[in-house]
Amino acid sequence: MQEAPGGVSGLRRNEDIALDLMKFVAMTTGYGRTSSTGVGFQGSGAAAKPEEYAGHLLELYRKCLDTIQPKK
Repeated sequence: MQEAPGGVSGLRRNEDIALDLMKFVAMTTGYGRTSSTGVGFQGSGAAAKPEEYAGHLLELYRKCLDTIQPKK
């Protein structure tokens, strides 16, 4: 396994994995995009303003992080 930046070796952090998952979902589905064109799930996920788009992405990140974190 490669050493992570900053000299910390081991597994990737949950936050990094959640970020990669969020990017994948957002790019493949067009989640939260401001335009109505494109392929993927569009419905209520479309944002009218850039601030709303950022809010949608942050919500998606939170959901991804909740999904990959171990259950306590």
